[in-house]
Parts: sequence; C-alpha cells; structure tokens
Amino acid sequence: MIPAFILGILGGLGAPEIIIILIIILLLFGGKKIPELMKGLGRGVKEFKDASKGETSGDIEKK
Repeated sequence: MIPAFILGILGGLGAPEIIIILIIILLLFGGKKIPELMKGLGRGVKEFKDASKGETSGDIEKK
C-alpha cells in the first residue's frame, strides 16, 4: 500500500515520466555518486524519525 502523501507528490506521473526523471538524475550525478546520495537521504530520514519520537543522538548512544 502506497502512503497517500506519496501519491499526492507523484500525482499524474506515470512510468515514462519517472524513468525520464531517473535518467536525468543518473546523468547529473553519475552512477558512483547515487549510492552516497541515497545513504545520506536514509540517514536524514532516520534522524527525522528519531527527532519526531523525541529521541536525540545522545539518548541513542546511552542505550
């Protein structure tokens, strides 16, 4: 099940549009840079989730 906010963001984008966007991203950043970007994005999402739960990095280290 896809969350509603993702459907709202993607709106009327179909498969061809998404493929074109991915190709543009690949051309802009190159194949070697994309894993690094995704890792940074993952860390940012994790930090956001922890912050929304009220945990800080100090709380996590103490566990």
